[in-house]
Amino acid sequence: MRKELNIHEWSRKEHFNFFSKFSEPFYGITAKIDCSTAYKKSKENGYSFFMYYLHKSLKAANSITAFKYRIEGDKVYEYDVINASPTINRSNGTFGFSYVDYHEDFNTFCELAAPRIEEVKNSKSLMPALSGENVIHFSSLPWIDFTSLSHARHYDFPDSCPKISFGKMTTIDGMQKMPVSVHVHHGLADGLHVGQFFEKLQELMDFDNYY
Repeated sequence: MRKELNIHEWSRKEHFNFFSKFSEPFYGITAKIDCSTAYKKSKENGYSFFMYYLHKSLKAANSITAFKYRIEGDKVYEYDVINASPTINRSNGTFGFSYVDYHEDFNTFCELAAPRIEEVKNSKSLMPALSGENVIHFSSLPWIDFTSLSHARHYDFPDSCPKISFGKMTTIDGMQKMPVSVHVHHGLADGLHVGQFFEKLQELMDFDNYY
């Protein structure tokens, strides 16, 4: 479900009109998060760490209204729920885009995601069979402790979906830390909103009794 925003009465009207005219309206911020508690908990319970932080990230994004805005034509919509379109690595070194529905319950989320992920792993197709505008594009680069990141983009293709990437987890002063890159459309979200996302994500990663 979604609802159309009245752009003329929107507090971001001028920001939206200004940045939407840019040939590249996306900007990105990279920060490290402490994933010590989350990594320990996922391993103790036999969870996939990838699925664990993917779910935390989706939960955080769904708590930030700006991350639920999408531009379609000349209109802006706010979606009720945002799902995931993560890249899935294959054994032959390639990857495919998948589509995973968000569910607040982690175990249900994993159960729904498992067949879709296996489908991509066993396929040669790049694109998912099902997707939509109400997604966040996720990717994981577990080989690189990056400090910044850019995305390949076709500027003429209309796109307003946030892009979130995770890097290599490293141990720093006894803590497991991981870089996270967030790219958003500046017509829809500012640094304040990205900061809110990182704050919420860290809170969820630190919550030992989350499940």
